[in-house]
Amino acid sequence: MTVDVAQPGFSTTDEALGLRSWQLGPGQPTQVTDQFPAEDLHLIVDDRADVHISSKDGRFYLGWFPTGRPGTDGVGWQIAVTGTAKVRGYDISFGVETPADIVAAAVARVLETSPHL
Repeated sequence: MTVDVAQPGFSTTDEALGLRSWQLGPGQPTQVTDQFPAEDLHLIVDDRADVHISSKDGRFYLGWFPTGRPGTDGVGWQIAVTGTAKVRGYDISFGVETPADIVAAAVARVLETSPHL
């Protein structure tokens, strides 16, 4: 869904202020989950309908929590890459209402930076 903040009759002011329409709402989670080839990753859908995807080596994790991750304040997406003995890993979380195509772009970039060995 796109929300236009412009008011009718104020087009010249809107233009001068550089107002934009911003995408809001979660969108389609398949934009994220369809990026993963089945042969490279494990997919689990649990009893809450949360989706968990991990790499076969266990170093990459993506969780989608449509109603929010339990124990958090509105986390809808969680990405985690574990580190090594010498380099720390990282994690990224997005809220439940974060548009799926924004999460998909972040996931795509993580996958681009992880070539097969």
